[in-house]
Amino acid sequence: MPQSTPIVFIVDDDISIRESLESLIRCEGWEPETFASAQEFLDRPRVVAPSCLILDVSLPDLNGLDLQQRIGPGRKDMPIIFITGHGDIPMTVKAMKAGAVEFLMKPFSDEVLLNAIRHSLERSLAMLRRDAETGALRDCYISLTPREKEVLALVVSGLSNKQVGMELGISEITVKAHRGKVMQKMQADSLAGLVKIAARLRITSVHQA
Repeated sequence: MPQSTPIVFIVDDDISIRESLESLIRCEGWEPETFASAQEFLDRPRVVAPSCLILDVSLPDLNGLDLQQRIGPGRKDMPIIFITGHGDIPMTVKAMKAGAVEFLMKPFSDEVLLNAIRHSLERSLAMLRRDAETGALRDCYISLTPREKEVLALVVSGLSNKQVGMELGISEITVKAHRGKVMQKMQADSLAGLVKIAARLRITSVHQA
């Protein structure tokens, strides 16, 4: 599970903005971390914690939109809140399409920003919990024997025990035994639950997990 104290990252080349936001965020009980450039932020080792990124569009090296593209695919658990003093509609659309949760024009009120941060941190925590649950399910799947994985894939594809037995060349009784082990190891209390787990792990065939 992620650490309990949420982190709010701030990337802005204006020191007065960084200091102001740092104070505001600390007063809310969150942990602020400030950076003057995109590269400084990229050099910071990743930490597993509920987090969000307050990102200025105009930066001295990589601009905010470029940084979003750089980190977006691998950091969906870190929502981005853009701030800018000179945004336009195309810029806003591009940022939002790439997954930003908010695009705020300076000056903005503290409450508007705080609401955006709260929403982002809730979203981040939900994603981290889901990732942790998926990781636990994948560990369960890894614990299955090769035959149990075959049975799982065929069962969730809709085949009956008899059909699975015919497919694998084993008896229906043996299929039932393997199926019981699969249900136990995958911690599924019903076929519907097993199907949901398989979908979450993207188990679509005997050879794919």
